[in-house]
Amino acid sequence: MISSAVAALKRGDGQGAQSQLLEAERRHPRDANIKLNLAMVRRTLGDLPGALEALNGALAIEPYFFVALISKGAILEQMGRIRQASQVYSDSLRIAPPIEQTPPALQEQLRKAQALVEGQSSLLREHLHERLGDLLGKASGESLGRVNECVDLMAGAQRKVYHSESIQLQVPRLPAIPFFEREYFPWLPTLEAATEVIRGELLALLEEGMPGFAPYIQYAPGTPENQFAELNHNSRWSSLWLWKDGVPQEEPMARCPQTTAVLAELPLADQPGFAPTALFSALAPHTRIPPHTGSTNSRLLVHLPLVLPGPAGFRVGNETRTWRIGEAWAFDDTIEHEAWNDADETRVILIFDIWNPLLSAEERDLVSALLREHRDWLYSQSP
Repeated sequence: MISSAVAALKRGDGQGAQSQLLEAERRHPRDANIKLNLAMVRRTLGDLPGALEALNGALAIEPYFFVALISKGAILEQMGRIRQASQVYSDSLRIAPPIEQTPPALQEQLRKAQALVEGQSSLLREHLHERLGDLLGKASGESLGRVNECVDLMAGAQRKVYHSESIQLQVPRLPAIPFFEREYFPWLPTLEAATEVIRGELLALLEEGMPGFAPYIQYAPGTPENQFAELNHNSRWSSLWLWKDGVPQEEPMARCPQTTAVLAELPLADQPGFAPTALFSALAPHTRIPPHTGSTNSRLLVHLPLVLPGPAGFRVGNETRTWRIGEAWAFDDTIEHEAWNDADETRVILIFDIWNPLLSAEERDLVSALLREHRDWLYSQSP
């Protein structure tokens, strides 16, 4: 009966098509497709409230009926109920199939829906910041970061809450803080003051052709490469290690004695067999490190930019930052993060790990012992 109604609509007999679909709906009240087609006919007849009623009936039967959902958004938009349309479009986009797998007509509708959602999100974000201006002005540091992200999530400007996802060891109940405030690390100015000293040793290495640098990703054969397939054994992301898994690297240290001395005075993570880790990380021109997470939230990573030839950026969770020479930061690398170098020359930073400052001394000892015992159990002979 649906095909007969569609044929009637094509002949210009909208009322006849509606009558046939109403009869089909009477016989099959739980058929969401009949209601979807009834909505299409009513929209053609100019009965937008009736079309909306039919779509709501279809969605009551199948709440994740994607075509009905995006059709509802289109009708609300046509009725001038833009904010409600944006919310419905947002819901439909969450369950939409990949755009390239949809028919061309639907692709255009999806793009329009996305544009409307983004526009409304921007307007709502501006509205919320304006209305909450006095309260936001009282916040600072981590609390301001949390509140701003909360506003962005409410407005739809950000769609995902990023959590800590450790590959190796997850310490429960630690907050997932993308970038830690500088107050946790009173030694940061000491590190930053040594930027030119460290940079000088690095530049000497670069002039020599980067001796000792090797691909950062070096998976053994048979290891799943996942998002790192393009960078596995590829020098586009390379590194020179000063400490690796807690072991000093003698030759690089000999080449960089002043850098080694600076790092030795800092509170590096001390996890025998695992940390400290310290390295120069070089990213080739127009190269991107894909989103990934680190090994354990018991530590943080520190970045000190040394060579920035042009546009380059870094994202942790929902927060994106731009490097500045001599300005360091500490972040939780178990929160999804990525980096990119859009410049025409290589970008180089110094990376090293430190303890998560929210761990007590007792917890640090326990984490070190836990990592060690797990490793020993894994590689020892089973009884």
